[in-house]
Amino acid sequence: MRRRPGIGGLQKAAAARDQYRLLGENVAKLRTDMMKEQLATFRSQLEEFARKHKNDIRKNPAFRAQFHEMCSNIGVDPLASNKGFWAELLGIGDFYYELGVQIIEVCMLTRSHNGGLISLQELCNHLRQRRKKDREAVTEDDCLRAISKLKVLGSGFEVITIGKKKLVRSVPTELNKDHNQILELAQGQGFVIVEEVQRRLSWTSGRVIDALETLLEEGLAMIDNGHRDGKCRYWFPCVSSVYSSIGSDT
Repeated sequence: MRRRPGIGGLQKAAAARDQYRLLGENVAKLRTDMMKEQLATFRSQLEEFARKHKNDIRKNPAFRAQFHEMCSNIGVDPLASNKGFWAELLGIGDFYYELGVQIIEVCMLTRSHNGGLISLQELCNHLRQRRKKDREAVTEDDCLRAISKLKVLGSGFEVITIGKKKLVRSVPTELNKDHNQILELAQGQGFVIVEEVQRRLSWTSGRVIDALETLLEEGLAMIDNGHRDGKCRYWFPCVSSVYSSIGSDT
């Protein structure tokens, strides 16, 4: 028969466990302190880098994107506040604040013909037109960062991906899977026909018409029924290059 350990043996085992636990805690604390020290060093180097390349960060979009990536890697958000070190050093908060205001203006001006859904590419084209003195200074990456800050305001701004396109939504319209599939189909030529949607998605005519009627009611689609074949074309300005070129002249 196996003998159970006595009280002394249990005490020794408990003491050993306590020692291992304390050793583990000390090792973990040491690692944490080392990581904090490394992060502090990285932040200091990042600040020095920002001072040295201030003009490049503000004027060169590609350089600015790389700078944001460096910041993200060590948990620094230069856009978290419009006050403090980064704002004073770079004025970068002001850049994105101004860009955010211009994004809101463009979305409001184009809403009557696109229903509050505009492609990210078209939005950038509008912004470059408004900022002609510095036409190449605004990129899609800049727009995405500015929009992410607008979301904090609860203003309904959101970036959605449909097919290969990124669309900026400035109204709280909820699009379901059917709507998204129709918009994806429309990306090829800017419009869809009921029969085409039925054939390509294997839907009933009722399902197609129901989805299209909702998109019409939300102002995301426009009907063109002046064709010889008698088939209505449902145009979508948010994905149509035809309407985009018209809108860019406004």
